[in-house]
Amino acid sequence: MANSELNTNKKAIPAEEIEKLIKEPDEATKGFYFQQTMYRIKDPLVSIPFYTNVLGMRLLKQLDFPEMEFSLFFMGYKELSELPKDDKERRYFALSTHSTIELTYNWGSEKDPNFAYHNGNKEPRGFGHIGIAVPDVYAASARFEKLGVKFVKKPDDGKMKGLAFIEDPDGYWIEIFNPNK
Repeated sequence: MANSELNTNKKAIPAEEIEKLIKEPDEATKGFYFQQTMYRIKDPLVSIPFYTNVLGMRLLKQLDFPEMEFSLFFMGYKELSELPKDDKERRYFALSTHSTIELTYNWGSEKDPNFAYHNGNKEPRGFGHIGIAVPDVYAASARFEKLGVKFVKKPDDGKMKGLAFIEDPDGYWIEIFNPNK
């Protein structure tokens, strides 16, 4: 079912109607925060350089699970000086710091040339994208273009100007935007 078929009124739901549904957060949720989103990746030897060298993230921690044949790579925007040297402390840091991406690699997936994950932007649609805030969308986009990054939308394409969408090596969409614009 297409998004346009879901809302048969073809108009926005009034903010007042939405606000009526919202209650003050329950005291039991105090201390909850958004820590991570997870992507499954085909090949860490391709994805890790993209997230570090192209997007400027750091690998916060790698966790390998040999008995289950998968690895986790926690990525985020942190200064090198923030990363603990001690392995246990670094694991805790990676699992407790805010706004990280957990890249999950199922061993051997890179060996199948036809293997791919569903990115949520093809039917049936679901997950859409993550967003990366940048100081200058045009400068970031010029850099991405120079690095050969695949664009879904360049900053001046379409109706929404001044923001871009790129794809990571697995086809997941990444919105590039400036929150001040």
